[in-house]
Amino acid sequence: MDLVKSHLMYAVREEVEVLKEQIKELIEKNSQLEQENNLLKTLASPEQLAQFQAQLQTGSPPATTQPQGTTQPPAQPASQGSGPSA
Repeated sequence: MDLVKSHLMYAVREEVEVLKEQIKELIEKNSQLEQENNLLKTLASPEQLAQFQAQLQTGSPPATTQPQGTTQPPAQPASQGSGPSA
């Protein structure tokens, strides 16, 4: 009986160590994603933020295209718009 208990305790300790490592990795990834999210929020225009909030409320999934649209259009029209008018 002690052998079974000892084996189970060892298995549980190993599993706890694996889970602790996974938790550590998830906390690091979460922190990285929060920083990225904050950066994207600061770079997004109020209109883009409003559009994103509307998509969240309706449950639309095109969240992967939003960050690309967030960073590219403001840079391109500004450079193209100032070039021909200057």
